[in-house]
Amino acid sequence: MRVRQGATLTDLAEKINANPAALVTVLFHLGEMATATQSLDEDTFALLGAELGYNVQIVSPEDEDRELLESFDIDLEPDEDDANLVPRPPVVTVMGHVDHGKTKLLDAIRSTDVVAGEAGGITQSIGAYQVRVNLNDEKRPITFIDTPGHEAFTAMRARGAEVTDIAILVVAADDGVMPQTVEALNHAQAANVPIVVAVNKIDKEGANPDKIRGQLTEYGLVPEEYGGDTMFVDISAKQRLHIDELLEAVLLTADAALDLRANPDIDARGVTIEAKLDKGRGAVSTILVERGTLRVGDPIVAGSAYGRVRAMFNEHGENLTEAGPARPALVLGLTNVPSAGDSFIVAPDDRTARQIADKREAAERAALLAKRRKRVSLENLTDVLKEGKVDTLNLILKGDSSGAVEALEDSLLKIDVGDEVALRVIHRGVGAITQNDVNLATVDSAVIIGFNVRPAERVSEIADREGVDMKFYSVIYNAIEDVEAAMKGMLKPIYEEVDLGAAEIRQIFRSSKFGSIAGSIVRSGIIKRGAKARLVRDGVVINGDLSIETLRREKDDVTEVREGYECGINLGFKDITEGDVIETWETREKPRD
Repeated sequence: MRVRQGATLTDLAEKINANPAALVTVLFHLGEMATATQSLDEDTFALLGAELGYNVQIVSPEDEDRELLESFDIDLEPDEDDANLVPRPPVVTVMGHVDHGKTKLLDAIRSTDVVAGEAGGITQSIGAYQVRVNLNDEKRPITFIDTPGHEAFTAMRARGAEVTDIAILVVAADDGVMPQTVEALNHAQAANVPIVVAVNKIDKEGANPDKIRGQLTEYGLVPEEYGGDTMFVDISAKQRLHIDELLEAVLLTADAALDLRANPDIDARGVTIEAKLDKGRGAVSTILVERGTLRVGDPIVAGSAYGRVRAMFNEHGENLTEAGPARPALVLGLTNVPSAGDSFIVAPDDRTARQIADKREAAERAALLAKRRKRVSLENLTDVLKEGKVDTLNLILKGDSSGAVEALEDSLLKIDVGDEVALRVIHRGVGAITQNDVNLATVDSAVIIGFNVRPAERVSEIADREGVDMKFYSVIYNAIEDVEAAMKGMLKPIYEEVDLGAAEIRQIFRSSKFGSIAGSIVRSGIIKRGAKARLVRDGVVINGDLSIETLRREKDDVTEVREGYECGINLGFKDITEGDVIETWETREKPRD
C-alpha cells in the first residue's frame, strides 16, 4: 500500500475503503492518538499497517512528484537518441573552509568583484555564472555555482551538488586541512563528484603545498604526481596566480572522467539555484538548465511556483532570449518564490503549470506537517497535558532568500534540549517582516527572526505595541545560539542536593521551651540555621525531613557553626540519641550543559 508523504488517516481510508473514524479507533488502541485529518509520519503508518495486514510504504517526494507529472503526460526521463546529444559545459561548485579563499577564488574567476557581501564569513546568497576558458585554441564555457560552503548551509550545498559535475576543493597552503574541508570533501565524494584541488595562498609566508597533498592523500585524494588521479593546482586567488591552470584542470578532469552531453532541442528542465523577492521585479529566480532550451515566453513550474518567463538575464545583466544546457539565467515572471533546489520544467500551457504548482504546494504542506508533528502517545499524554510539563517556542522565520530561510530552519530544528521543550516554526517566508507576520506572532505568542531582512514601514511600532519580540541576524550561528539559549531558559529548573555539613550528637539536653536540644560537635562543613537536615543512626536515616530550627553557640543564637566547634541544635524532633549524626543539605539549581 503506497501513500504519499504527509498523508492522513482519511487518505489511507480511501485507499482501503475503510471508515476514517474506525482507523482513529484502531490507532487509539495501539497507543497512538491522531485525528482523521492529521498528517502522520512513516512510523505511525507502519504501526497501523502492520495491525491491518498492509505493508504501508511512504512514497518519496521524488517518486510522488514523478507520478504527479506523469498524470499530466510529462515524462521526466524520456529516452534520448544518442544522435541528439551535444556536448555541454561542466557545472562546477567551489567548496572549502570558510577562511581558505573560496570567495576570493570565485571573484578571481569572474574577474569582477560581485561577491563583496559576506557577514561573519558566511556567503549569504547563491549566484551562478559562466566563464569561457581557452583550451587547445578552443574557447570552452564552464558554469560555476556559488553555493555556501559552511556546515550550517548543508541543505543548500547538498542541493548544489546534485547538479554539480566537478567540485573545486579550496585548501589554504598555510593552514592545512580543516574539519570543514573534510566535510566538503566527504560531501562531494558521497555525490560521486570528481574533485580538483586548489591549493590556495601559495604567496603567503609559511605556505606548504606539499603538506596539503600529503594530508589529502589520507582522505583518498591522491595527486597525479603521486600516481593518483586527482589534479592539484597551486594558486593564489588574491594575486590571481595560476587561475587559468585551475580552469584548464577542470576541463581536463571533465573530459577524462565525465560524459557531459545533453539534448538542447526539447522542453527545458533544470534546477532553481536560488530565488528571492525583489521589490521592483517580484520573484527573481536563478535557474540552471539541465537539458533542453528555456525561452522567453515559456510557461514553467518551479516547485510550487509557476508563471511565464517574462525576461531572462545572464550574469552580466544582459538580456537572454534563450538558455541551453548548463546555462545559468536569472528568470522573471514566477508568481511566487520557489525554494533553492526546486526543479523546474516547461509545462504544456499556463493552466497545466498552475495545476501542477497547486498540487505540489498541497503535497509540500502535508509533508511539512508530518515532519513537524510532535507525536503524542497514550503513555505520555497525561504528562504532556500537565501544566508546565511541555513548553513550545514558536518561531516565525523571514529571510532575504528561500535557501537561507530553509537552511536556518533546518539548523534550528536540530536543536535538542530534551523533551520538555518543543520548537515549532509556524511560518517562514522571503522578504521584509510584515504586519501579517506580527499579527500571527501575536496570536501564537511567537518570536520573529529576521535573517538579512528588516521590518516593513510602521511594522516595528505595531510589534512594540503588541509586545512581539523581533530578532535580527546576518550570521546564522548567532540566531542558533540565541534560540538555543531561549529554549534552555524555558526548561524547568533541575535541582540537586548539596551537602553542607554534618554534626555528631554528644549530649542531649531537655528544655521546656525548646524540647530536645542536641549538644553536638560539627564534624565537617558548616551547620546553618534553617538548613534542611536528616537524622542518621548507625548509617540508617531515621528522619529525612527535618530542618535546623534553632542553632546556639554557648548562650548566643547564631546563623552558622563551622567544623570543629560545638553547638546546640534543635531539630523539632524528639527521637534523638547520643551518637546520632545530623547531616544538613540544601537544594541548588543545577546548571544545564
